[in-house]
Amino acid sequence: MEIPLSRPDITELEIQAVTDVLKTPHLSLGPKLREFEEKLAHYVGTKYAVAVNSGTSALHLALLSCNIAPEDEVITTPFSFVASANCALFVNATPRFVDIALDDFNIDVDKMTDFIENQCYFDQQTGRLINKNTNKRVRAILPVHVFGHACKMEPIKKLADYYQLTLIEDACEALGTEYQNQKVGTSGEVGVFAFYPNKQITTGEGGAVVANSAEITRLCRSYRNQGRSDQAQWLEHDRLGYNYRLSDINCALGIAQLQRLDEILNKRETVARLYNEKLARFDEIYTPIFPTEGRKSWFVYVIRLSEKFSRNDRDEILKGLRKRGVACRNYFSPIHLQPFYQKMFGYKKNDFPITEHISDRTIALPFFNNLSEVQVDYVAQQMGEALARANHKYQIVLKELTSGCDLGDESNELF
Repeated sequence: MEIPLSRPDITELEIQAVTDVLKTPHLSLGPKLREFEEKLAHYVGTKYAVAVNSGTSALHLALLSCNIAPEDEVITTPFSFVASANCALFVNATPRFVDIALDDFNIDVDKMTDFIENQCYFDQQTGRLINKNTNKRVRAILPVHVFGHACKMEPIKKLADYYQLTLIEDACEALGTEYQNQKVGTSGEVGVFAFYPNKQITTGEGGAVVANSAEITRLCRSYRNQGRSDQAQWLEHDRLGYNYRLSDINCALGIAQLQRLDEILNKRETVARLYNEKLARFDEIYTPIFPTEGRKSWFVYVIRLSEKFSRNDRDEILKGLRKRGVACRNYFSPIHLQPFYQKMFGYKKNDFPITEHISDRTIALPFFNNLSEVQVDYVAQQMGEALARANHKYQIVLKELTSGCDLGDESNELF
C-alpha cells in the first residue's frame, strides 16, 4: 500500500468554478479576487482581506504594512516553517526567538514574558521596548499557531498591549482554529493565512493578509501590485512594490473550497481522532492534543516519540515507514539551526533546548481529508513494526496489533 503525506480534496464544485473563470476575460485582478477576499474576511471575522500568491508573501506584506523597520526585533518561535522568521529579514529586522512549550509546540508565553521583563527595558519617554543585550527596539510579537493549534492569545495580547508591541499572527496553518470563541488571525493588527495544497483549503498557491485597518489593507493591496494604488494612473507607482498578485483562477478555487470548509474541517478532525485511537496502544508515542475549549483546525498530524528515542532512532523509523509505502516527514527542523541562521547570527545547539528536543522526535504521518480508516490502520500497523525494530519490547504490542493480518515475508525484514 502506498499512502501519500497529503492530498488536496478537489471536487466537481472546484473544477467547475475554475472552468467558469477560464471562459471569462478576467483571469487576474477580476471579480473573483474581491469575492474571495470578501468571503474570507467574513469567515474569519475581519473587515478586510488581501489575497496574495503565498503565505510567505502575506507575511512579508504584513510586516511592511505595520512599518516594521530595519534594526527592529520581532519576537517569534524557532519551531515553525522558516518563512515565519524570514519575513523579519525581508524588511531588515531581526527575528528574536523564544523557545516553545512542550505541550502544544507553540511559543512559550512564560519564556516570552521572562525575556521582556528581564532582558528588556521599557523607555517611558519614547514608548519603546529595548533589548538590553542588543540595544535594538523590540517592535512586534509574531506568534505561530503551529499545526493548527491555537497559541495562548489572551496573555500574548496583554503583553503586546502593555508594551505597545505590534501583534502579527501567523495563522498560515490554522484557518478555522478558534481561541476563546474567536477565530485565530484576528487578535492583533494583522493575521496571515496560507493556501498551499496541503493546507485546510487550497488555491493551488496562495495566501492572505486579514485586518480591520483600512490603512493596512490599502498598503497591502498596493504592495502586492507593484506599488500601485487603487487610484493610480496606468503604470504609475506610489511606492516600491512586488508582484504578489493572486489570479482569479486561484481565487475561484479558493471560493469553492471556502464553501466546503466546515465539511473539510470535520473530515480532518475525524482522521485525527482515528489516529489517536489507533496509536493509543503505543505507550511511547505522544499523540497530538485536542483543545479543551474552542476548535482546532488540523493542518498536519504529528506524533512525538518519547524521550528514550534519539534523533537517529526517529530517522530510522522514518526510513522504515517510507520503505513500506507510508510517506512521512520530520516536522519541523529548528529555524535557528538552519545553516544560514547559524552563519548570520551564530546560533548553536542547545540555544533553544525544547525546540530541539521536540524537533528530534516528531514525525508527520499521512494526513488529508479523505484518508480512510483502512489506510490509518495500515499506518498504525507499520508504525508498530517500526517501533518494534527500534525497541524489542514493542514486539508484544506488535503481535496484538497484527494478529490475523498476513504481513508476508517483509514483516521480518530489517531496515
